[in-house]
Amino acid sequence: MSITGALTRWGWNSYFEAFWRGGDWKNAAPARVIAQQRKFWRVAGEFGECWAEASGKLRFAADEGAEWPAVGDWVAAELHGEGATAMIQEVLPRRSKFVRKSPGKKMEEQVIAANVDTALLVSALDGDFNPRRVERYLAQCWESGASPVIVLNKADACEGAREKPAEMERVAVGTAVCLVSAKTGQGFGELEGFLRPGHTLVLLGSSGVGKSTIANRLLGYAVQEVQPVRESDSRGRHTTTTRELFALPGGALLMDTPGLREMQLWDAEDGVEQVFAEIDALAGRCQFGDCRHEGEPGCAVQVALDAGTLDPARLENRRKLMREQEFLRRKVDPEARQEQKEQWKQIHRAQRQKYQQRQKDGGKR
Repeated sequence: MSITGALTRWGWNSYFEAFWRGGDWKNAAPARVIAQQRKFWRVAGEFGECWAEASGKLRFAADEGAEWPAVGDWVAAELHGEGATAMIQEVLPRRSKFVRKSPGKKMEEQVIAANVDTALLVSALDGDFNPRRVERYLAQCWESGASPVIVLNKADACEGAREKPAEMERVAVGTAVCLVSAKTGQGFGELEGFLRPGHTLVLLGSSGVGKSTIANRLLGYAVQEVQPVRESDSRGRHTTTTRELFALPGGALLMDTPGLREMQLWDAEDGVEQVFAEIDALAGRCQFGDCRHEGEPGCAVQVALDAGTLDPARLENRRKLMREQEFLRRKVDPEARQEQKEQWKQIHRAQRQKYQQRQKDGGKR
């Protein structure tokens, strides 16, 4: 099949087409998951839009874990009743996935958003501003394969708003920081610079930070219900209860998500190291290779703490996140996880080689 306008509207590109061309899909059609309600999914493709459910084969294989369809996924959908309903047969390999550990005691990953190009990590300046929480989101984001952008919302509600981006840039070196007000439109010119046709963005953050208000302003009309936060502690209410993907006027795709009250990292050790890269660089200059940075002689990290060039809260947060990863390793079969990661790496490596070869051939199929 060839790429069509109806599919590219939802982000279909040569990456997914290559997988599709290599498969045996029989009566199925490619479709993107644009919304989910319990065990039903809203899918969109050349046929338009319809509701779908998972096939028995997919239910057995996925068991509602990481391979369960998520908003943003591309799937093979078998259409029924001239496209009135559909059955999801399989989930296509993902380019990226933003995940977390499932809430509660279950030791499994939960996919929050799939095939995302840019993650807009939203914090509010009316009491929600928390660099430590942003570090957590950044770690999982770097692990996901998406590029992060930090969005500081509610600039109209904070007297010292202009000082906050510099403070955030110190904990997110190399990451773009946008200061905006979804209420007044301040800063949206800069934010809209990340909206490119065919690219998928996701809004992530806790309840009450203004994700739905941002979505409404970018869409140009009110599609998401919004509610004010509690004045006593700036805590938000769960206005958005489902994840949903919207097509923006300029061709970009925006996913709004419910506020995350719990954000435990899942298999994000590499992401943690990337977020705290300067601490690892300091540790490399310590006198002892196994230095714990707790008073040992020749500790470069301790020198930085004493000089005030390293925030002790940042060091402690790194320790906390690494402890979580160590706990996860003990609870989850490390060999199985590593084998799965290697399989995905091989799939993506082969896909990149195919894409590069097509580019050399002038885009010929």
